[in-house]
Amino acid sequence: MNKKISLGLALSLIAIASAVTFILTSFFSLQSFNKTVVDVSEKGKKYNSLQTLDSYVREHYLGDIDENEINDGILKGYISGLGDKYSKYLSEEEYLTEQNEGAGQLIGLGLTLMEDESGYIRIAGMIQDSPVAEAGLREGDIITLIDGISVLSVGFDESVEAMRGTEGSEIRLTVRRGGVDKDYTFTRRSIEEISVTGEMISEYVGYIKVTGFKKNTPQQFMNALERLTSNGVRALIFDVRDNGGGIVPSLSECLDPLLPEGVIATAEYKDGHSETIVYSDDTMLDIPMVVLVNKNTASAAELFAASLRDFAGAYLIGEKTYGKGVMQETTEFNKNGAVVLTVARYKTSLSDCYDGVGIAPDLTLANENPENDDQKNKAVDIAYSLIQ
Repeated sequence: MNKKISLGLALSLIAIASAVTFILTSFFSLQSFNKTVVDVSEKGKKYNSLQTLDSYVREHYLGDIDENEINDGILKGYISGLGDKYSKYLSEEEYLTEQNEGAGQLIGLGLTLMEDESGYIRIAGMIQDSPVAEAGLREGDIITLIDGISVLSVGFDESVEAMRGTEGSEIRLTVRRGGVDKDYTFTRRSIEEISVTGEMISEYVGYIKVTGFKKNTPQQFMNALERLTSNGVRALIFDVRDNGGGIVPSLSECLDPLLPEGVIATAEYKDGHSETIVYSDDTMLDIPMVVLVNKNTASAAELFAASLRDFAGAYLIGEKTYGKGVMQETTEFNKNGAVVLTVARYKTSLSDCYDGVGIAPDLTLANENPENDDQKNKAVDIAYSLIQ
């Protein structure tokens, strides 16, 4: 039997529902408004403090004020205030340098520099196709003057910074060898960075060293891999010691030919959603693999090692890795500089995130005799033992 309600009761129920809806809407709107007021108030305090500081400095500071430097400094300070060692603000010049480095292009002379015990700069290495190599400089040479200024007078860090410059600009170096000083003038130029080298270290074992994952790394990696596989390699050693990471898409391209089909690694963002960052197709190199790692193996290099262990059964040798499992995103800012911001954590789809923890190798082995490279020698032994 159907029950009917009066028109008056229906109108009353509608009125009550409307009132409840109004009360709830008002409540949440008030909460949102109060939060907005607090946010605006807090932001106002920050801006007022900055304005007060700016007025004080402009009134009392003895030196000259560079407005561009001030602006960059403010933005750098904001990002620094996050307390995240991986996030940073880049000035226009710094952003350009980072873009070149990420692309595997270096603007300069192609030198690797170290502080000598004398206080001068010692050449620790150089790229073969570089101005300094062509001029006959050697590893172990000492740089004493840069554009006529003594390295001892300004210090190592400032001297190294002075060696940076734009493509096509000149720099004068005084180089000491065997107690004799000689002057050189070089023109800075763009130099392709070699991040992958490979060689057969025995009849059946190949060795590939990756120093970083740049935009040009995948092509170099594939060239080395194809050369070794064509030589009949039956086991591979990958060396990512002292590899600080790099670009995740480049890492993905390097892993693709080595691993089975499927999702290899994912990134989880602030809002909780996940994205695939490394995916492999159905082409796989099915041979034993050994990976050399150390405390300076970080970020994408750690993900490289973890992915090979999880999906190809690779054997890890060396030291516990650095422990950087967070991803940064670089965004252009005001058409000049850029913000590098930590936006996600990443891991392989089979293991936990190693951020702040590191990856423990299957065999922990210190390199007590670097000249003999005990870790690499042990990797060769393990590789031979894995060949069927």
